[in-house]
Amino acid sequence: MSNPIRVRYSDTDQMGYMHHSNYLRFFEVARLEWLSSLGISYKKMEQSGIWLPVAHASVQFKVPSYFDDELRVKVTLETPPKASLLFSYHVFNQDETLVSTGKTKLAFLNAATGRPMRCPDDLYQVLQPYF
Repeated sequence: MSNPIRVRYSDTDQMGYMHHSNYLRFFEVARLEWLSSLGISYKKMEQSGIWLPVAHASVQFKVPSYFDDELRVKVTLETPPKASLLFSYHVFNQDETLVSTGKTKLAFLNAATGRPMRCPDDLYQVLQPYF
């Protein structure tokens, strides 16, 4: 589970709820932290010619989040990586209430050609215990 991410005032809408678009941003923060905790540098992947654009995203809202809530995001790798990574997310507030769930699918692209590619073997080996 990720470190807490505090909902800032600018993250909220006129109703006082965290704006729906911010959940995807919080998913990204948690995903990058999770990968980093495994020794996987997104920056180094990009420098080596691998891009991981989001090909699909979904969010299901359970209860609202509000200004100053502390949200924790549990990230799970859903399937073995082939030409994409499928992540699921469970977002909990400081009271351990489930706030939202979601999924993102990231495609492996060769940065030089812009074409799909398979998950590199070294990355597959690091991720193997998690699917």
